[in-house]
Amino acid sequence: MPVEDRGVTVEIGLNAAIVAVANRSPRILAVSEAPHDGRDGLPFGPFDPARHRTFETSLRARVEQQTALDLGYIEQLYTFGDQGRHRSPGESSKHMVSVGYLALTRTDAENNARLSEAGAHWRDWYSYLPWEDWRQGRPGLIDQAILPALRLWETGGHQDERLGLPQRRTRIRLAFGLDDFPWDEERVLERYELLYEAGLVGEAAIDGRVTATGTPPIGLTMRHDHRRIVATAVARLRGKIKYRPVIFELMPPEFTLTELQATVEAISGRHLHKQNFRRLVEGAELVEPTGMLTAATGGRPAALFRFRRQILDERPAPGLKVGGR
Repeated sequence: MPVEDRGVTVEIGLNAAIVAVANRSPRILAVSEAPHDGRDGLPFGPFDPARHRTFETSLRARVEQQTALDLGYIEQLYTFGDQGRHRSPGESSKHMVSVGYLALTRTDAENNARLSEAGAHWRDWYSYLPWEDWRQGRPGLIDQAILPALRLWETGGHQDERLGLPQRRTRIRLAFGLDDFPWDEERVLERYELLYEAGLVGEAAIDGRVTATGTPPIGLTMRHDHRRIVATAVARLRGKIKYRPVIFELMPPEFTLTELQATVEAISGRHLHKQNFRRLVEGAELVEPTGMLTAATGGRPAALFRFRRQILDERPAPGLKVGGR
């Protein structure tokens, strides 16, 4: 939907951070549209008000048409409209504003085949944000590469830039849980934007925000500002699972408690103690036993559970309050 003003065309598009969990890996649906550009992008399409009444209706129709994915939970994230964020080389008269969405779905072999035909694929979201995965403990990448580079950025620059040194130091401490600040898994966007400002991700050099250095960029680089949208989606979902039962949009209809724990760990990026997690689930009253067992785990038969939908009528904020907040 273009809007012209003083020779500049503004177009409204829709970006979707579509999330699924498979093999204990949190996945983002990525597309590769330009053969000459190996960077991943998010599914994108223009909003057509002549065909669709709302942004969400348009997004669902486009995704389902292109990929056959049945999107479950969906919510609007943010409007991304920074100058030059979606411009093609040599293009000066078009400005793209994107309405970003978080959408949840499940994967299966049939859908994956359709995705491949459409030029889309699932990518572990920690390949874009590797510093966010704490399931095996604090990532070595933080102390070995990120913090040394951020300390150089903190004290670097011209004299007028160094006037903001205390603010930079505080941002680093808050973002990465240093000194007396705990690690907060929901500060995903703050960490990404800090790394962008410091020139530690590839997008910063591509956008011309910093001069390219010989230091390898951290995490997979995406097209435009799509990694910022991914960081926004991860932060939103990590917060959302604490007070809404959206985690079950990523689960099959029946599941074991081990599978549920692995999915929560995949999203939150945290390792959870097994017995503490089970007590949390029991206290939240979010699941109920089906009365069936499964031997698919390879060990002793495990009890199967399902989401207890009555909780939606019983409590205003049913969720799994894992993490630091």
